[in-house]
Amino acid sequence: MWRFIDETLKSFKKCFSNKAAFKWFVLIVFGLMLRSDHLGVTSIIRELGINPIHYESMLHFFHANSWEIDNIIRCWVQIVAKSGLMHRVHGQPLMMGDGVKAGKEGRKMPGVKKLHQESENVSKGSYIHGHQFGSIGVLLGTPKKFFCTLLSIRLHDGNSIISEWKGDELAKESQVSRMVREACAIASYIGESCRLALDRYYLTVNALETLKKFGDGMVHIVTKAKKNAVAYTHPIRKHRRGAPPKKGDTIKLSTLFSTRADDFTKTKLNIYGKMQDVEYFVIDLLWGKKLYQELRFVLVKYQGKLSILVSTDLTLSGEAVIEIYAFRFKIESAFRELKQVIAGFAYRFWSRYMPKLNRFAKNETMEQKLAAVTDEHQKAKIIDTFNAIEGFAMFAVIALGIIQMVALQFHQTIIASPLRWLRTARNDIPSEATTADFLRKSFNSTFHFSPDLCVNRFIREAQSDTDDSSAV
Repeated sequence: MWRFIDETLKSFKKCFSNKAAFKWFVLIVFGLMLRSDHLGVTSIIRELGINPIHYESMLHFFHANSWEIDNIIRCWVQIVAKSGLMHRVHGQPLMMGDGVKAGKEGRKMPGVKKLHQESENVSKGSYIHGHQFGSIGVLLGTPKKFFCTLLSIRLHDGNSIISEWKGDELAKESQVSRMVREACAIASYIGESCRLALDRYYLTVNALETLKKFGDGMVHIVTKAKKNAVAYTHPIRKHRRGAPPKKGDTIKLSTLFSTRADDFTKTKLNIYGKMQDVEYFVIDLLWGKKLYQELRFVLVKYQGKLSILVSTDLTLSGEAVIEIYAFRFKIESAFRELKQVIAGFAYRFWSRYMPKLNRFAKNETMEQKLAAVTDEHQKAKIIDTFNAIEGFAMFAVIALGIIQMVALQFHQTIIASPLRWLRTARNDIPSEATTADFLRKSFNSTFHFSPDLCVNRFIREAQSDTDDSSAV
């Protein structure tokens, strides 16, 4: 188990331009996996017993130019793809994408902006200040236990000016287009066609146009339509002068629940781990103003609720579309574990070169303040801080993914261990929290039984009194 973790971390060595940077990467990811408190970078120092004189070097690593997040994402995707743990749903890997908000009150943090928060939880405010991340995950596991292993996480809002400074070609794209384009890139890293489950926010003309441009048949989207969505029948060519029609009659999709009620098929499907009674009706129609792309609509009646699911893959059956979309919620569970188990958003990177955020200003946004910045040195420092934020979140994603893979491959060892008492013990795959607790309590034994591990060697070096790791 520990050798598997060590070999996984060593696979990232090619992503760093020097040994010192790779060393800090290993220590940070390993520390995020094991730490027992979530109080920033100092918790890694405490958990691994690193000499405090190395604290400044560890902070400097996040701002260093010896690594690029794109290379780390590509390497991580390839590691997960080669692990043999990806679960194929109806013959293809299933990716999931969604956005996640991290509340941040820092007034000199890049990317912080006012965000609307939709939630049924009354304890949450309607608006918060924070970071808007977009993430892509893939389904791992077996029918006994499924995980959504996150593959990438990037800031998707409040960063257009900084992205322009970096020369990022995605700077002008919307959140929806960025999500689809990043999913297409990840599918190319995996090396095979994938399906992408998204929520209804991502059913837009921009998303479908981006998919056509960059998907190249490698990615098909399964998502959900709004209840007031309309579609169009196929046009009927009439023998008269003029351009042929692009669409036929307009259909309000919600009316099909009543007008085509007799055409619904009743069946039992495995949804959320249980066999459920479901009624569905499949119809192919054109959708999208001025786009008029043919999509497969699946109208679903489930536990008294009505839903309209959509697929760009016209070969999928109604049952397949329902089962694929049901897995989408796994990414919400991954976000919960990223926050609660790993504390992947417990960072506080800020820069004194950032314009100060006025949380009460109505006529001036942070984007406008950043646009007024002209000094190249100031821009470079802000970019370094921005990279540190994305880097910390990505390292946390890798830490969570390694824990999930350990749970799937070494579950018998973890379940048989008496290190953690559970009131309701599971006999199959342990959770991320149980696995992390097992790793934390059993790690010290590796110094005796596996002293040759790369991570053990790095920890012993970092526990020394000399700071030889500043050149990152």
